Amino acid sequence: MKNFLQPPAPKSPVTDKKKIDSRYKRMRWQVFIGIFMGYAAYYLVRKNFSLAMPYLLGEGFTKADLGIAFAFNGIAYGLSKFLMGGVSDRSNARLFLPLGLTLASIATIVAGTSIGMYNITVMAVFQFLVGWFGGMGWPPCGRVMTHWFSVKERGTKMAVWNLAHNVGGGMLGQVIKWGILFGASVGFSSLAWRFGIFYFPAAIALVIALIAFFTIRDNPQSQGLPSIEKHKNDYPPNYSADSERVLSTREIFFKYVLNNKMLWFVAVANAFVYFIRYGVQDWAPTYFTEVKGYSQAEISNAYSLYEWAAIPGTLLCGWVSDKLFSGKRAMTTIIFMVLVMAAIFVYWLNPYGKLIDTVAFTAIGFFVYGPVMLIGVHALDLAPKNAAGTSAGLTGFFGYFVGTSLLANIVMGQVVEHYGWSNGFQLLIASCLLAIVLMAFTYKKESSNK
Repeated sequence: MKNFLQPPAPKSPVTDKKKIDSRYKRMRWQVFIGIFMGYAAYYLVRKNFSLAMPYLLGEGFTKADLGIAFAFNGIAYGLSKFLMGGVSDRSNARLFLPLGLTLASIATIVAGTSIGMYNITVMAVFQFLVGWFGGMGWPPCGRVMTHWFSVKERGTKMAVWNLAHNVGGGMLGQVIKWGILFGASVGFSSLAWRFGIFYFPAAIALVIALIAFFTIRDNPQSQGLPSIEKHKNDYPPNYSADSERVLSTREIFFKYVLNNKMLWFVAVANAFVYFIRYGVQDWAPTYFTEVKGYSQAEISNAYSLYEWAAIPGTLLCGWVSDKLFSGKRAMTTIIFMVLVMAAIFVYWLNPYGKLIDTVAFTAIGFFVYGPVMLIGVHALDLAPKNAAGTSAGLTGFFGYFVGTSLLANIVMGQVVEHYGWSNGFQLLIASCLLAIVLMAFTYKKESSNK
């Protein structure tokens, strides 16, 4: 496995400057498209269980039980993003990303069968597998970004790449809707929802895994090109020739990640941002069904709008951070989290019908993904590029293990089951406030480093 995944060896360097410029331009577009499509496809097999929960409730399962089973998805995802990030930093991204996507797709298909839905324990096992393989998506993308895009352009490029979350997540709702209609038309009848929610998206993801393999390249040196720092003459303050060296596991974890105090502070704040992101999104299909009376088609449309609204929202957040606050991430995050909190209040207390519900739900998606993106960019900047996957993995671990699994899935499930939806919304509001306070503590130190 080590020989199979290890990064490719450097090729003989190209010496002609025109050829270097031409090849760099072409290859940067190619690898960007590869990681964009590849990571978007991860979201076709990431949160399918959330959209299946209304059907499973109809089969006799409780919200508390389903929340526990779904929590294993986030637990595995957080652990994988951190631990497999360490593997990714020492692996060929061209192989690592399609491998994870293929395994996640297969696990999703099996999770949608009668075997995968036998009981809560079995559901939890398959959600763990889906989450673990799904956690293999972000680290190789972070690795590719740090090798092919320099520091001064990385914030903008990362903001654009980050939209893959929303393209994939937004397409999921539509793909499921088409899949259910197709499943019903070919005779699946009462089981058409399984075809649409699990099998159809996974089949599309498998095709995209193959496309990713043919488009992604791990690093410029493997293509006979100089490092991106040399090509762009954009060297970060701590850059040296040693920055190109593949680091040992010990160096990655103990020298550059676990001893990084600022990274820990940002990671804890990320837990509360992710609780809001998934505490709203994961329970929206159930909330819309039980409280608001939405149909499956209306839920799919709202789910897509939530993700697609994040596209302009994320770009706006990146622009505000760069242009209005000179790259200071904390203040931008604080402003956007205040707006998220306002949208949650409307989503919760609105008495005026489905239109305002959908607008408020969409507004949460518009504002919450910007802070998700900024924290990821910050994590990449806080460690050497050959430790980027692990650095981002630490913040991801807190986001998915604490924010998603413990809070959004288990705690939220228990609270809405036993105490009602209003208490669940109060937890979301409290999480907004905690995220704002934590980011306020980072503002002074961030400003002193600019």
